[in-house]
Amino acid sequence: MSLKGKAAAIGIGELKPVKEPGDLTALGLMARVAAEAIADAGLDKKDIDGFLVGVPFSDPGMIYPASAAEVLGLNLRMLNQVDIGGASPAGMIWRAAAAIDAGMCSAVLCMVADLNKAGDQRPPVVSVQREFEAPYGNIGANCGYAMIAHRHMHEYGTTARQMAKVAVDQRTNALKNPLATFNDKALTIDDVLNSRMIVDPLHLYEIVSPVSGGAAIIVASPEVAKRSKNPPIWLLGAGEAANHSTITYAPSITTSPIKPAAENAFKMAGLQPKEMDLVCPYDCYTITVIVTLEDAGFCKKGQGGPFVAEHDLTYAGDFPCNTHGGQLSFGQPGLAGGMSHVTEAIRQLMGRGGERQVKNAALGYVNGNGGIMSEQASLVLERRS
Repeated sequence: MSLKGKAAAIGIGELKPVKEPGDLTALGLMARVAAEAIADAGLDKKDIDGFLVGVPFSDPGMIYPASAAEVLGLNLRMLNQVDIGGASPAGMIWRAAAAIDAGMCSAVLCMVADLNKAGDQRPPVVSVQREFEAPYGNIGANCGYAMIAHRHMHEYGTTARQMAKVAVDQRTNALKNPLATFNDKALTIDDVLNSRMIVDPLHLYEIVSPVSGGAAIIVASPEVAKRSKNPPIWLLGAGEAANHSTITYAPSITTSPIKPAAENAFKMAGLQPKEMDLVCPYDCYTITVIVTLEDAGFCKKGQGGPFVAEHDLTYAGDFPCNTHGGQLSFGQPGLAGGMSHVTEAIRQLMGRGGERQVKNAALGYVNGNGGIMSEQASLVLERRS
């Protein structure tokens, strides 16, 4: 089975993340970004018959898709929530394409939005973590990714300066993105390494900053895509994988499920990593980008550090990576942080990157990452000439 060319992204909506959301609500953000995406696609609300949504941390609840759809005034033939952490947005795209291919719907709103406020309700710790990990201090993403970084440095000689280079190049991209949270000041490698150590070896500028915001994408059938005012961006390949939830039970701490997810996506697309014009790997931490580039096949295992050091990851460079600034500089509005990689790839392939537009961009790779290198969803996208 293949989803190659079965559906296309035709509209995007994305809010500028904010640090202080004031009286905003998650549903309010969803309404704004949904309207923006539908209008961007050149559709009306009545054209939307499919809906995929991520449940916001700040407003969790049961039967969430129907509740959100009711607020938005949608009349649907297919609806569901996607719950694979930061991989949810990328996972929504192929699920939308699969539903369209199955004849369940023709235009799917894929949407996430969330708030980050002090005192917000956060997702509960699941029983395995609560009983066997939390009592010993091994809880939370910072610790897990610091372990990955330490092990990667030990096994392959990856250096702190190589990891910092990821944050520096992505900040250069963010300077050209008016939506980015941190787009007013360039970074140097020394700036990153002199920033506060959060969990050794990860510094402040190597870790995402929580913000509030939202993003949405319209995925449509070929018939609907023909009516769009934007160039359709076709899904060529998709892959998904997971082999653990908590990092304690990962078969390897330096090789992730990105490997099978990316391999399946490229196999479905009939393409190779070297053919991509840009990449948008999930970047909750600098080490995440390095591991992703290795496991997705852009360089050999253990060579991610030298690879990012030797290549220019900016929009004008030889290996454009996270041209929106990545979450490290764009910000992480809950699951919408993961959606920012998908929206950026689509924006670039549509030729709407503005000052940071990658020249002649026709093919892009996106990866979404959930948990601590747990759930993974890879996409290969194309703009056809």
